[in-house]
Parts: sequence; C-alpha cells; structure tokens
Amino acid sequence: MTARESAAAGARVAAPVTGPARARPPRQGLLARCALGLAGLAALMALWWLGTDALAPAGGMARRFAPGATFASLWALLTGSDLPLHVLVSLRRVAVGLGLALAIGVPLGLAIGSYRRLEAALSPAMQFLRMISPLSWMPIAVMVFGVGDDPVYFLLTFAAVWPIVLNTAAGVQQLDARWMLLAQSVAATRWETLRHVILPGVLGHILTGVRLAIGILWIVLVPCEMLGVSAGMGYFILDTRDRLAYSELMAMVLLIGALGFLLDAAARGLYRYWRG
Repeated sequence: MTARESAAAGARVAAPVTGPARARPPRQGLLARCALGLAGLAALMALWWLGTDALAPAGGMARRFAPGATFASLWALLTGSDLPLHVLVSLRRVAVGLGLALAIGVPLGLAIGSYRRLEAALSPAMQFLRMISPLSWMPIAVMVFGVGDDPVYFLLTFAAVWPIVLNTAAGVQQLDARWMLLAQSVAATRWETLRHVILPGVLGHILTGVRLAIGILWIVLVPCEMLGVSAGMGYFILDTRDRLAYSELMAMVLLIGALGFLLDAAARGLYRYWRG
C-alpha cells in the first residue's frame, strides 16, 4: 500500500469520529442551553421562596417579599396602574443617555485610535475620570443642572461613554494595515477611508462597547432617578418604600431585572446579526 492510499484509508476511518454526522445539531444545542437556563432560573426562584416564605418566621418582614405577593402586585401594577408610563420614561432616558454617549464616544475613540500622540495625551485623564463613580457626581449634577431630566442625562452619558470610547479606539488600532494601504493605493479621501474602511472595520468593537454601556446605564439609572424627578422606575421604587408597599417594591425589582435582561439580549442579537 502506498503512502497516499494509507492516508486515504486513515481519513476514511477518522471521518465517522470528526465528521458532521457526529456533530451536535445547532437546534439541539440551543434547546439544551435554554433548558439549562430555565433550570438556573427555577433554582433561583426556589431559593427566593425558601428565604421569604418556607423558612421565614410567621409575621416576619421577609414574608412581605415572598413570590406569591410579589407576582400578584406585579400583575396589578402592569394592568391597573401608571407603571408602564414610568417604564417608558426610564427607557427614554436610557435611549438619550446612550445616544449622547455614542455621539461623543465614537468620534473621540476614532481620533484616539488614529493618533498615538492624542492617545498619549488623553489616556491618563480618561483613566482618571472613568474610575470615578458616576453616582459621586450626583450632588454636583443637581447643583449645575438643577432638578429634572438634565442631571440624569449627564450622569447616564458620563457612565456610558467610557466603554464606547475604549472599544472604538481598540478597534481602530486593531485594523488590518493592508486595508489602509489599499485605500491609499486607490487615492481614497479621508472621508472615503473613514466611511468604507475604518467604520465597517470597528463596528463590531462599537457594538461591544454599546452592550457594555447598556449594562452600566441600567445599573446607574435607578439611583439617578432619585434626584427629584417625578417619573421613572427609580422614582416609583421610592414611592413604594414611602407607602410601605413592600410587595410592589419587590415587583419593581423583578421588572427592572427582566427589562435589563431583554435590553442585553437585544444588544447581543444586534451583534450576532452584524457578524452574520
């Protein structure tokens, strides 16, 4: 037997092991992941029930946050109150904050990634500012912008701009140098290079920064909406606390978690759609 025939025979033997027939179907893998995710949520629900109902002393404060009362209050709030209005107000603030962060962060990230001297000049200041908690600016924001939406927009933008800047700059620095040489070889202008080479090349990094920014925005949103505004999910939580409506407060906590999960899923879906 020749060496070529031996290699062919070995390939035929190995094919059943590594070939597509033994690969797990994508649908089966997706169903398995969904089942594991549901199992994790069920375990979390069981721990919640044990801590606030089954093992909690009768008449204790913990029983006021039990799942039964919480879900009943959540249904009542969604169907018979002004809670949807508060949710829409909060989502509008997130959209405005994210839009401002993109308008500032993408151009700044493109500039920092393109010019090494600019990166060297701005990097220390940026690292210093992004390490300051956005919530520490709350008193200053109120004194400068007054009460209302303006300080909330400032705090949300400040929180969301840094992951967008850093990821955009990293995307520019990781561009294939051959793309830039190709653009130069066809005498492309700076605008044409930016539009047809740089922006498509860094879009994945920008979307990654957007996903990170959404997570930070959602965490910062609720305390920011305790700055004297008259609507929003943070305001509604304060209202439930003042009314001693503990089951409604827990229902709001659940709703905030669910909405944040959906926003993150939408960001991940957008990134997967871009990757094809």
